[in-house]
Amino acid sequence: MSIISQNIKFLRKKKSLTQQQFADQLGIKRSLVGAYEEERAEPKYELLKTLALFFDITVDDFINETINEKWAPKPKGNPANLRILSISVDKEDNENIEMVPLKASAGYLNGYADPEYVSQLPKFYLPMFKQGTFRAFEIKGDSMLPIISGDIIIGEYLENWADIKSGETYVVISKNDGVVYKRIGNKFKENKKLKLISDNPVYEPYEINGEDVLEIWKAKGYISTQLPQPTPEPTMESLTSMMAQMQRSISNLQQGNN
Repeated sequence: MSIISQNIKFLRKKKSLTQQQFADQLGIKRSLVGAYEEERAEPKYELLKTLALFFDITVDDFINETINEKWAPKPKGNPANLRILSISVDKEDNENIEMVPLKASAGYLNGYADPEYVSQLPKFYLPMFKQGTFRAFEIKGDSMLPIISGDIIIGEYLENWADIKSGETYVVISKNDGVVYKRIGNKFKENKKLKLISDNPVYEPYEINGEDVLEIWKAKGYISTQLPQPTPEPTMESLTSMMAQMQRSISNLQQGNN
């Protein structure tokens, strides 16, 4: 049984609802409830949001966590940081990946929550990104090499900022810095600063105020027109270094066996 079907069945029974009562409250057919619980069909994203709201949990928990008697919801942090995101779907009800090009970055700060603005962004669909909400951002600068200007980061919407993992990369939308792609150096805490780190050591880490953050997207992939360069031939210096490292490893191994 899939996580989603298992969670629907468990949470429905926890509310002491029959399939018919549950269907009536959601405004759907009872046969659909049976199909979801028996893993013969999966609810569309709009219904997933309705289900999460009905059971008072996040969509992320609903589709990724096994919810049972031992399960406890993650702390939500400041409710102001949790909101419904404006999205668009294609004719088959698949969520689009909206593209925020460099020229639209400034406008995105004002229109990110406006469904009409979001609907006008370029959009596409990638079948490998099915569960979750994704957006693509064109990156400027060389602070995150080998990602370069013009590359596109595909990010998954992070609803709960308490889920930020130190050392991983995110697209951060903030009032003062706009759209930036950085590695985050600390967990998010209310009323605390967020440390942003560049992979290019030329750029110093810096901090932004948590209250200035508008959106956070966890990096899941990128698109680039720059193909990887072939691995360079080993030099005498690199071969010597490798031999020295091997000798140290053998020496350490021998000492450990004595």
